[in-house]
Amino acid sequence: MKILYVADGRSPTARNWISAFIERGHEVHLASTYPADPLPGVASQRVTPVAFSNLRWLKGAPRPDKAPPARPRPMTRAGVAILTRARHLLGPPTIPTAVPRLDAYIRRVQPEVVHALRIPYEGMLAAAALKGRQTPKLVVSVWGNDFTLHAPANPLLSRWTRSTLRRADALLADTQRDLNLARTWSLHAGKPTAVFPGGGGIRPEIFYPAEAEPTAPVIINPRGLRAYVRNDVFFAAAALVHAQRPDVRFVCPAMQGEPPAVHWVWQHGLEEAVTLLPMLSQPELAEQFRRAQVICSPSEHDGTPNSLLEALACGCFPVVGDIESMREWLMDDVNGLFAPPQDSAALATALLRALDDAELRARARQHNLQQVAERARYDAVIPAAEAWLMEVVAIG
Repeated sequence: MKILYVADGRSPTARNWISAFIERGHEVHLASTYPADPLPGVASQRVTPVAFSNLRWLKGAPRPDKAPPARPRPMTRAGVAILTRARHLLGPPTIPTAVPRLDAYIRRVQPEVVHALRIPYEGMLAAAALKGRQTPKLVVSVWGNDFTLHAPANPLLSRWTRSTLRRADALLADTQRDLNLARTWSLHAGKPTAVFPGGGGIRPEIFYPAEAEPTAPVIINPRGLRAYVRNDVFFAAAALVHAQRPDVRFVCPAMQGEPPAVHWVWQHGLEEAVTLLPMLSQPELAEQFRRAQVICSPSEHDGTPNSLLEALACGCFPVVGDIESMREWLMDDVNGLFAPPQDSAALATALLRALDDAELRARARQHNLQQVAERARYDAVIPAAEAWLMEVVAIG
């Protein structure tokens, strides 16, 4: 197939998915909405900014060489919320002005399928560029919070979400919940749908468990700084855990040098207990998972985070926000623990329970290793996804 992806080319999840189809011999082109490093093997790559993605404050991930600020400054949730709402309001009007650039790229490449990796704003842009055209096929992926956070944010985003799904020829999701929600957001019942892990599955040669569970009490939070992940609650809960268990250590990839994270560590007096790491490669992240007993994902909106599946494949015990999508993989008090993501005391209680109950961790470890192997192995997911996509392209 000749595939043109419309995606955030910086995203590890997007790069994993796109690379999988390059590896399988397809001709792949990338319209990246953010400036991104060239993807190895891609036939062509262009930047197609939308919703202010070309602005400096929206670019990039934490850099390994980024030094912590001399004085930690606070980042309130109100500040994050204001920035998110501003983009929700001002992002959609930028789509029409971004369409000509993507349209020209599509006409030059002449792909069989355009695959947009999330609805806001990549799917919206692709749908607008293909409006009124039957070809190429438009496949849209939703990951996590397209329907629960973005679509209902305001009437503009609601309208653009509906128009995107009406134009889409097929929909991919990483949770069944999102396929159910898509019908309420105007996806026609007859259009093809499928559920696959967002990054194409877990590579067992990278993400595998240690021979034995680590003895050191380490909690890892790999989610980075996202508006829908309650890291403020996580660090408040970490302080409560540290007060009872001073031996516990907390590891936070993708937070090194980030002012909000530095501030929360300083605010709660956790300088000796918390390690803020830079963005890690997959092998580096896997090694951190194998050193941890517990993974914490305090999100309010989510699909199936790749980092969660990767941690489960490495034997970590999950403590996660109590949201619907997590229940497609976890059962409370069986192979994980749930906590309200807004409640630091409840999260601390769950983390302490996870650390103190070795029997629960051992049972969960076996359960989770088996289900990741059965449901999320890269070498099974990608061929199945490839076959599904080829069927979509073949539909007249």
